[in-house]
Amino acid sequence: MIDAHLHLWEKQQGMVNGLPVYDIGGGKSQFGAVVRQMLPPYMTDGVNSAERLIANMDFAQVAGAVVTQEYIDGNQDDYLRRVRRQYPERLRVSALYEEQNLPDVAGMDGIKICAGRLADLDLTKHEAVFAHAAQTGCFIGIDLADGDRQTSSLREMIQQYPQVRMAIGHFGMVTTPNWQEQIRLARHPNVYVESGGITWLFNSEFYPYPSAVRAIREAGDICGMDKLMWGSDYPRTMTAITYRMSWDFAAKSQLLTDEEKQMFFHDNAHRFYRFGELPEMPYVVHMAE
Repeated sequence: MIDAHLHLWEKQQGMVNGLPVYDIGGGKSQFGAVVRQMLPPYMTDGVNSAERLIANMDFAQVAGAVVTQEYIDGNQDDYLRRVRRQYPERLRVSALYEEQNLPDVAGMDGIKICAGRLADLDLTKHEAVFAHAAQTGCFIGIDLADGDRQTSSLREMIQQYPQVRMAIGHFGMVTTPNWQEQIRLARHPNVYVESGGITWLFNSEFYPYPSAVRAIREAGDICGMDKLMWGSDYPRTMTAITYRMSWDFAAKSQLLTDEEKQMFFHDNAHRFYRFGELPEMPYVVHMAE
């Protein structure tokens, strides 16, 4: 399996609504004006490392993963370059787009645009970063504002840069009105959708997330299952569930065929993110069995 949406950081030093985000111990972070459990509590040092991720991937039988970024964690470009060199077969990494400058994509595979957090939500005003991706061969991972607020301007960029691979994150903010408009963008050949954060968005329902599976089914009917990719949003979602639970709720569902699950968990991401050969991931018997 390939996880199309997760996070890593060496030191969290981000911003939310103009206020700082930073580790305060025990997996907790000062998140602007409030305290949030940002990591599982046993990550006491606040370091969300690649080594811990790989251990989780091995145990949960996840062969490859794509590291995205977020303003709330702060720019992790330097750390992710080192991570990419350390795990070249298993990880793909994204540089963070910040409005002041185009990102340095040396040693990177893609560019992350936190579109819903931009000062100017009109994506045509950010054309330079799409042109930068076209020139460098990078993919773009993009988290849009809720619903259809940015779909028109992204459609213009999709049509202007058809050679740029684009992955829409957070499954189109599936629990918000008009989320289907984001999914419809994946009817364009160069656009895919990944499900990072879907367990967060359906957290009030909780495992096994039947509404999330129905949303995956609906999205497949809109744009085709060959355009959808699984993502966990590790490690933030691991404060509620285990890494394995972030995928097995869909794997156990009868609403998806075996062929569709193969596409969702592996084939689509393998093609989109250009992974090579990935290791076999044997099941490890655990002590509670």
